[in-house]
Amino acid sequence: MAGVNQGKRPLSPHLTIYRPQLTSISSIFTRITGNALLLASLLIVWWFLAAATSPEYFAFADALITSFLGDLVMAASLWALWYHLLAGIRHLIWDNAVGLDLPTAYKLGYAVVGGSFVLTALSLVIIA
Repeated sequence: MAGVNQGKRPLSPHLTIYRPQLTSISSIFTRITGNALLLASLLIVWWFLAAATSPEYFAFADALITSFLGDLVMAASLWALWYHLLAGIRHLIWDNAVGLDLPTAYKLGYAVVGGSFVLTALSLVIIA
């Protein structure tokens, strides 16, 4: 059984064979944003723990989070939150067997991407 393939073809489909589609890319981004949100929440918990520890430690953590890099990370986390939420809503729609045809799936994919950017910009305008 081990000699059946003999290295003449790939063992499984991969990116060199299949062209990435919006549905596959959005699925990958949903997983990435979920993990990014975990890291962002740990950063926020660290900020709260610094506030509970001492004024000096909180000043350090607050300076880091409110720096340009910290603002960039928080803005990216806000986008990840909106993207992950909208992708989850799309999956809830799919769980009801609605929108599974390819044109509707693409429209929902574009709505998730576009909606995440619009809601992020709106949130940043409201926050600032």
